[in-house]
Amino acid sequence: MATDQIRQMVNFILQEAHEKANEIRVKTEHDFNLEKQTLVHEAKLAIQEEFSKKEKDREIQERIARSTEIGTCRAKKMKLRDELLQTLLSEAGSKCAVVARGQNYPQLLQKLIVQGLIKIEENSVTIFCRGEDVKTVESILPKAIEEYVEIIERESSVKLTPDVKLNTVRSKDLTGPTHGGIMLTALDGKIVCDNTMASRLSLVYQELLPSIRAILFPEEQ
Repeated sequence: MATDQIRQMVNFILQEAHEKANEIRVKTEHDFNLEKQTLVHEAKLAIQEEFSKKEKDREIQERIARSTEIGTCRAKKMKLRDELLQTLLSEAGSKCAVVARGQNYPQLLQKLIVQGLIKIEENSVTIFCRGEDVKTVESILPKAIEEYVEIIERESSVKLTPDVKLNTVRSKDLTGPTHGGIMLTALDGKIVCDNTMASRLSLVYQELLPSIRAILFPEEQ
């Protein structure tokens, strides 16, 4: 009888131990699976974040490369356009030089002197020209002064006696690509009126530049 009771107690204890062990095993597996799911989820998030970062970096690099390429192309395009405009200006200058060799050049010089005298508005004026134009300017200067005086008298009823002379220092003659024309100075060079062909061409060029661009590069409009 006592033996049976002991056996029952042993069986009960063993049963309790098995149940407790099984309970611990189930809880351990549950905790392990939960932890594994958490780690897997965190790993996925880390991979997705890394992928998104690399994708974003790739897009940024592509945008930078595209922007650089566009900037380079635009710079090349602007350089080519500037070269074309400079070529146009150079060709126009060559045509001005042809005019300076024509038979009507003396009359043009006279008009440039008269215009310069009106513009400079000084009584004592020195005229500079190219060395090759000295004789021509000397021949037409009296007529230019006379025409200037007549214009002022007609417009203002004032008769001037201007002191206009041609530069006599040959080292100070106009040089470089002036394409002809004259330069007037007054007050020891403090006032300058550049009436060279190159200067007038530059003024006309700047004035017409928008129209020139519209003709040469209509896609910009």
